Amino acid sequence: MSWENNVRRVTPYIPGEQPKVNGIIKLNTNENPYPPSPKVQEVLKNFDYSKLTLYPDPNCTKLVEAIVDYHSLRPGQVFVGVGSDDVISTAFMAFFNNTDDEHPILFPDVTYSFYKVWADVHNVKYKEIPLNEDFLMYDNCDEYFKSNRGIIFPNPNAPTGRPVVLKCIEEIVSNNPNSVVIIDEAYIDFVTNYSPDNFGTCLDMINNYDNLLVVRTFSKSRSMAGMRIGYAVGSEKLIKYLNDVKFSINSYTMSNLALECGVASIEDDNYFNEQIKRICKTRSNTVARLQDLGFSIPRSWANFVFAKCPKTENCLEGSEGIYIFNALKKRKIYVRHWNEPKIKDYLRITIGTDEQMNALISALEEILK
Repeated sequence: MSWENNVRRVTPYIPGEQPKVNGIIKLNTNENPYPPSPKVQEVLKNFDYSKLTLYPDPNCTKLVEAIVDYHSLRPGQVFVGVGSDDVISTAFMAFFNNTDDEHPILFPDVTYSFYKVWADVHNVKYKEIPLNEDFLMYDNCDEYFKSNRGIIFPNPNAPTGRPVVLKCIEEIVSNNPNSVVIIDEAYIDFVTNYSPDNFGTCLDMINNYDNLLVVRTFSKSRSMAGMRIGYAVGSEKLIKYLNDVKFSINSYTMSNLALECGVASIEDDNYFNEQIKRICKTRSNTVARLQDLGFSIPRSWANFVFAKCPKTENCLEGSEGIYIFNALKKRKIYVRHWNEPKIKDYLRITIGTDEQMNALISALEEILK
């Protein structure tokens, strides 16, 4: 009998490529193209390296307090981790326990593909709820009222960039008092010019529902993907259970440097808001130019667009997505493509700088001519 008989076999998550060569225009992992706050840069410049000899604060007190103040919360309502992926994985362990075929967790059929991986690695049964033809949840909100052990979905969704109406979210949470509902708000900061009664963050709901957990990240809007900072907001009871799991795995999750940089970013709201506006303006311009080239684009509320490729004479019908993906890659422009039936004609394109988007459009004009 081989030791391999005892190996836990899982199909891992496949992240966007991180090319090691120079000269790449990288629009495939929804990173922010602009530097973090000058206050973060100041922390990096003046960081006391002697702190690296010491374990960091296991309670992440300063960062938790900064997030509490920023969102006007109570101290026991915030949990921080090594990126939102770490936070969500911990939540899977804490809240989606002992599932079976009759009580799966629920999430959309087109969504962040890591959810399936976490379900697999944590032995959690799941069921995918179809989005409508416009990649929206609206038509099937009541599908989330059925028997389940938990619910998770992003708002806005990834890779589609589509939002979820707040009324729909509240109906899902209120109709599932015995399940934890996790709203992944990785891209919520790019939702601008909306009616508060329509869609946006659901942070205000956490004081009304003790089963609602909202997860956020510093990787997208705060330009700190390389620092790995994520957090969750919820009732004190939810946060206690998350901390119980965390302290059963690794007490010292956040480095001293990450904690200081996180606080500095939170304290520079003016810079934060300026960069959001900058990206959203580029997003609008990019959408218009892609549409002029024949792409069909559902309205995105994230820092990326989900673009359906136009038909081209250079490839067989139905293979436009992979054709344009590869053609861009040959020109050192990286975007994201999934070879799955429902979305194989689409490319997810991160919003970069104006210069990067100009290069993208020029390349597409050449490819599609």
